[in-house]
Amino acid sequence: MTTTTDQHWLELADAPAIEGLRFRRPRGDGDDFEAMARVIHAANAHDEIAWRPSATNLREELEGSSRCDPATDLVLAELDGRVMASAGADRVMRDGIATYELWGHVVPELRRRGLGTALLRENLRRMDERGAAEPDGQRVEPRAFVEDTEAGHRAILTAAGLEPIRYFFLMLRPTLDDIPDTPLPDGLKIRPVSADQHRAIFDAEDEAFRDHWQAAEHTDDDFDQLFRKSDLRTDLWVVAWEGDEVAAVVQNWIWTDENASLGVSRGWLEKISVRRAWRRRGLGRAVTAEALRRLRDAGMSQGMLGVDAENPSGALGLYEGLGFEIHQRAAAYGPHKPRSGE
Repeated sequence: MTTTTDQHWLELADAPAIEGLRFRRPRGDGDDFEAMARVIHAANAHDEIAWRPSATNLREELEGSSRCDPATDLVLAELDGRVMASAGADRVMRDGIATYELWGHVVPELRRRGLGTALLRENLRRMDERGAAEPDGQRVEPRAFVEDTEAGHRAILTAAGLEPIRYFFLMLRPTLDDIPDTPLPDGLKIRPVSADQHRAIFDAEDEAFRDHWQAAEHTDDDFDQLFRKSDLRTDLWVVAWEGDEVAAVVQNWIWTDENASLGVSRGWLEKISVRRAWRRRGLGRAVTAEALRRLRDAGMSQGMLGVDAENPSGALGLYEGLGFEIHQRAAAYGPHKPRSGE
C-alpha cells in the first residue's frame, strides 16, 4: 500500500529502512528531469548501457504522454534531499493487451538494499490501480525490458514472478567505412521528407510493424510526440516511395548529449520498416545502407540499432550482412506462462 502525505510526498509500505530516504511524485519542474537524467546516467554507466538521455529528452518523452502521467505514475526516491532513484509505469497497447511497461533506475551506491524491490512493487501497485479502470474484459500484463548487464534488475523481476518472454539484440556497426552499394528496386525512389508527408510516413511504419511480435499500437499522441522532439532531423531519414505510397522507412537519430556523454559519434537507425507489399525485393537492405551513408555524411562514425532476435523477416541476417555486430543482448520480461506438463 502507498499513502500520500501531502501533494508530493509518499509513504511506500515496502520501503527499506534507510535513514533520510523519502519518496515523492515529480513536482513538474526542470530540476526533477535533470535529477532523473543524472540517476539514469549513473545507473547505466554502471550497467554498461548506452542510453544516456538528457533532461530535455525525458521531458519530451513524459510530459503530455498518454502512456504515463508523471504526476501519478512516476516516483522519485530522495536521500537527504538528493534524488537517487526513479521509477514509473507506461501503458502501451500491444496486440490487444494493455501492457504496463515497468522501469526503474537506482544509483549504484544504493543498490542491494531493497530500494529497487520497493520501487518495482510501487510500479506493480500503480499498474493494478490503473488496470482496475480498464474496460471490462481488458487483458492487463506487466512488462519490463532488461539488458544482460543488469544482473540486479533481472533478479528483482524474477523474484516478483516475471520471466524472460522474448529476446532482443542491440547491434553496432563499429565504423561507417565500406558501406555497400545497394541500389533500390525498380520503380522506387527516395525523396526528402516534408511536413505534409509526416502522417503518411508514420502510418506506413505502424502498418509495417503489425507483423512484429507485440508491436505497439500507436496513437495520435504518439504521432504528435514524435514530431515535436527537439532532436528530430527528418533530413537524415530515408523514405522510399513507389508513386504516392510509402514503401519503406528508416528513422535516423543523432542523440548529441548521449554521444558527448559516451565520447562517441554514433547514429541510431530506428523503426526500420518495409511494408509487406515491397518485401523480399532487397528494399530493406537498400534503405538501411542509405541510412548508414547519411549518418556518415552527418559526421558519425558508428551506427546502432535494435532487433528482435526472432524477427520474422530475417532482419538479423540482413543487418549482419551490412556489417553490424551483436553488441548487447536484452530481454522482455512478462508474467510466467505455464508450459506443457505444468
